[in-house]
Amino acid sequence: MRSTRSIEILCLALAALVLVWSNALAQQLWPVLGLLAMFALAIVAFRARRFFPHHTRAKLQIESWSMVIFITAVLWFTGKSSSPLLNLYLLPIISSAFTLGRLVTLAQVAVIAVCHFALAAATPGLDVASLVYASRAIGQLAPFLLVAYLTTTLSADITEAREHIENLAQTDSLTGLFNLRMFNEVWQREHAAAERGQGMYALLMIDMDKLKDINDGFGHEGGNSAILLVAQCLQRSIRGTDTAARFGGDEFAVLLPGATEEVADAVVKRVRHNVYKTTLDLRSRMIRCSVSIGVVNYPKDGRDMRELMSVADRRMYRDKELRRAPGAQARA
Repeated sequence: MRSTRSIEILCLALAALVLVWSNALAQQLWPVLGLLAMFALAIVAFRARRFFPHHTRAKLQIESWSMVIFITAVLWFTGKSSSPLLNLYLLPIISSAFTLGRLVTLAQVAVIAVCHFALAAATPGLDVASLVYASRAIGQLAPFLLVAYLTTTLSADITEAREHIENLAQTDSLTGLFNLRMFNEVWQREHAAAERGQGMYALLMIDMDKLKDINDGFGHEGGNSAILLVAQCLQRSIRGTDTAARFGGDEFAVLLPGATEEVADAVVKRVRHNVYKTTLDLRSRMIRCSVSIGVVNYPKDGRDMRELMSVADRRMYRDKELRRAPGAQARA
């Protein structure tokens, strides 16, 4: 929005300067002053908070098409199709290319071509059916089309790169699950919503069993394969509304919005089952993994996030101790 405002102010300043120098202001004082005043007021109105406050795209479209109309009117007063300000059309084209996408930008180029033809038809002594006009029109309009295409392509590449960077900042590179920072953001939002609406949720803290043994026996590549297996089993075991994350190392967390104790227990059983039944092939050896899980339910087990995390950690380590007891593997 700040960039669009700068483009609009630049467009207004250049138009005012040329209108004064070309004597258009002296020849048609009130129409020219009215045009400049209307666009200046429009710029102020566009910046108002009440102007489409929750519809940014619609606001940008109105601003962009307003620039096209304003520039066309300026060209009318400064020589029509021979105006030195013809290249002002590049400003709304570039603005649309970076904010509104290819279809809107190409539509603008088409409308600008129609405006160019109308201005040429109104220019004394110019035959719009002649080859002279056709060649000049192609020379003037082709750069607009080229700039529109290249700028929208560049904008798409920038958007894709930004999304990729944001994804890297939010997810764990090995598993593709959310990282600790992103999980905490999701959890804070869910916790606040549960507090406001007197809702509930469950939190699972998960730790892999005997990952060190796998690392010692098969190297870190084997350990990474085991971590990835657990992450994939987590994704298969939870609902679409749930959130799984890797905290680092062999620790994971799962947030179950709106889950009752029964739902949380069912998810825990699915996680244990899927992890244990999915074997890992390492150097022609079939390895079974297992996990220790601690579960807390909001608000039953606490109302403070740090308290809930602490309780979940204690229950997870208690579960790990029980699983180390004789016969634990048989019960997995």
